[in-house]
Amino acid sequence: MLSAILAVGCWWWYRRMWAREPRRLRTAVLALLAGWFALSITVETVTYVVPGAGLLVLLVVALLPLSVFVLAAMLMRNGLRMVRREGRSLGNSLSLLAGITLFVLPPAAVLLILSFEPVAWVAAVLILWGSAQVGVQFVVFYTFTALYARRPPRPDPEAVVVLGSGLIRGKVPPLLRSRLDRGRQMAETVAAPARPLLIASGGQGPDEPRSEGEAMREYLVEESGYADGEVVAETRSRSTEQNLRFSRALADERPDAQGRQLLVVTNGYHVPRAALISRGIGVDADVVGAPTARYFVPSAYIREFVAVLRMHTVLNAVLAVMGLGLAVLAGWMAA
Repeated sequence: MLSAILAVGCWWWYRRMWAREPRRLRTAVLALLAGWFALSITVETVTYVVPGAGLLVLLVVALLPLSVFVLAAMLMRNGLRMVRREGRSLGNSLSLLAGITLFVLPPAAVLLILSFEPVAWVAAVLILWGSAQVGVQFVVFYTFTALYARRPPRPDPEAVVVLGSGLIRGKVPPLLRSRLDRGRQMAETVAAPARPLLIASGGQGPDEPRSEGEAMREYLVEESGYADGEVVAETRSRSTEQNLRFSRALADERPDAQGRQLLVVTNGYHVPRAALISRGIGVDADVVGAPTARYFVPSAYIREFVAVLRMHTVLNAVLAVMGLGLAVLAGWMAA
């Protein structure tokens, strides 16, 4: 009964928070808690009604650790494909490194515990605690991604903002082209007397001959039939936060500006972090994603997850201190 009450309470709280402001990771935490309590009451009911169902549940739980190694194998396979197609770099190797880490850490922690050495126990607890914290936060981040992707953008935005990415020899590459095509499509579906302003947002990187915003504006005018006055290039930004701030300022400069929300377009893997950043800096925006080649997504998504972890340094510092305390306690007990 308690699990049922908690499930309903967490779900009600999640729905209320989601209606007010969906760009918060805590919405995903509440949704996960509601699902966990709902699963608990379901398991309790099934094991009570169906004889022998408890053994099946225990078997499923016992096999869960194997899923870690299956995931590791998938990540390693994707990482090798990513490196072959995109070249060797740290960013392109993230899924490969994540897969190797998943393969190595669990056996290493077990071996350290079996050694019965105090220092080894300290290291084992640190590994297990760190892995658990990163795993839980990744599940929260992934749940937030899935929930936010299902939320339709609000109608009639002030402007459609396409976030820039790297140019290749001054030209728009396929990854950025998918964002621009998606932005054009979203602008054309807005039910308004006239198409909303399109803002191509991106500054000039050290290895780029011109700004991303200017190249993006040129693509939209030449390939999509937009007039110069319908597309504005934002060329000062160097980060997603600056993309959003400077684009908001450009939208507000127009004589007919009414302060409505922005519709931000980026690639799907970048949507959750862009949404979190927009809320953090006080820019009212809905964020939608453009298609991305499947092999590219895992490494890019892991990179986004790491960036989100860096956005919550205080929380992670507190968790690290707690883990260190538990590790020291374990070492003292083993001594």
